[in-house]
Amino acid sequence: VARLDVGDTLDAEHLAGADVAVDFTVPSVTEANVHALLDAGVDVVVGTTGWTEESYGRIREHLARPEAAGRSVLIAPNFALSAVLAMSFAAKAAPYFESAEVIELHHPNKVDAPSGTAVATAQGIARSEERFSATQTDPDGARGAVVDGVHVHAVRLRGLTAHEEVVLGNPGEQLTIRTDSFDRASFMPGVVLAVRQVSSHPGLTIGLDALLDL
Repeated sequence: VARLDVGDTLDAEHLAGADVAVDFTVPSVTEANVHALLDAGVDVVVGTTGWTEESYGRIREHLARPEAAGRSVLIAPNFALSAVLAMSFAAKAAPYFESAEVIELHHPNKVDAPSGTAVATAQGIARSEERFSATQTDPDGARGAVVDGVHVHAVRLRGLTAHEEVVLGNPGEQLTIRTDSFDRASFMPGVVLAVRQVSSHPGLTIGLDALLDL
């Protein structure tokens, strides 16, 4: 019923009677957008990454206000069903492997690194146990970022869309879990699912897996 862009006002009038707003913007503005949309009286589905525990906390505080009673916000690092399943599979497999690393590959226009999907994947893996590494010197960051003890490597290359590989290793064996989105159309089934179900999950929901019974 409405499409808003940079410079447009986020209020009930400009939302034109929408029940749910979908935010695909950039990390620098997404939190402010969610607060404005809640003030406008709509539920919110967010596909923008860059969120922190602190920013999640501020959304929870907003949702606890009397004027936001019954409102819902769903923030998902990835809406591609293959990516959601890959994250779930990696978290389930991680306790059985000694080593685990995450490699994420995206187009060079992506503004954040590592991706929100990679961060969420690493956090899911890290819940199992601390990973061992004998590396003592890495002045140039060749081992990549470290998210909750898990190394995450980011590639930005023209021709890519959104890809992730989780590599888990034991003595004598390796498990690779990979997801590839070749077109943004891959995100749409997940977005539609979120739009249809977000209002049935009051408060803040993080991750599409909460809607998929995973």
